[in-house]
Amino acid sequence: MAFVDRPIERVAHLSPDVFARDYYRKKPVVITELAKDWPAVNKWTPEYFKQIAGDQQVPLYDGSKADYTKVVNQPDRWMRFADYLDLIEREPTDWRIFAFNVLKSVPAVTSDYHNPSLTTGFLNDFPMLFFGGAGSRVFLHYDIDLPHLFHTHFHGRKRVLLFAPESSPRLYRLPFSIFSHEDMKADAPDFDRWPALRGLTRYETEMEHGDTLYMPTGWWHHMTYLTGSYSLTLRALDTNWLRKAHSVYNVLIMRNLDNLGRKLWGPEWFAYKERTAIARSNALVA
Repeated sequence: MAFVDRPIERVAHLSPDVFARDYYRKKPVVITELAKDWPAVNKWTPEYFKQIAGDQQVPLYDGSKADYTKVVNQPDRWMRFADYLDLIEREPTDWRIFAFNVLKSVPAVTSDYHNPSLTTGFLNDFPMLFFGGAGSRVFLHYDIDLPHLFHTHFHGRKRVLLFAPESSPRLYRLPFSIFSHEDMKADAPDFDRWPALRGLTRYETEMEHGDTLYMPTGWWHHMTYLTGSYSLTLRALDTNWLRKAHSVYNVLIMRNLDNLGRKLWGPEWFAYKERTAIARSNALVA
């Protein structure tokens, strides 16, 4: 048995009442016209970004496994933004820009979009842009601060795979981490090697220019850039105080414990995390 694949529902519009009743905290949905009145839909071309921020140095990440010599989310290299945009337009590449804070880096573009009216609690200081070249992948993970995500895609296509939070015990999650075991490929796994995955429900969609994907708090996501393209993520905190406390623990305690483990034990720390992830998930289907 492989995954049980389900397409993510697509709708043109949602009212706040319907969103709260049918989707908030419950399930993902692609809203195709949520961003249709944003100036960004027409303005955010590679040429526009080159014009307003082309000389900036941007942090890049490749598709390699995490390195114990680096702290969490440390970039693999830096590149001039205009050169990077030329690269992803010209050819496939593994290089990605991760969590590019537009408010700090290109504040002029913050007038090109607005928070959806579907919910409240948006983190206005943390609008994030993500860029990737054709063929680049984002390892299966969930966001460390557990927000609700409104992920709007631009200038190309991207495949997104999602798993609900209740799937976490069988996703080979690494201890002290928001990532699954990086050898486990969520898009095409070896089910003999990763038997706990069998029978899990995997939600899938292919995003195009202007689509907005709502991902509820705690949902796992894996992304593949089908063309050189980019997305804007707007983040809203959940109103539940237990969820907020879990978010604080992840950011202030769990992440620092992981960085400490990397510093003190290096490769042994990574080996321990991978062994534990495999043992825990496999024990559920033994």
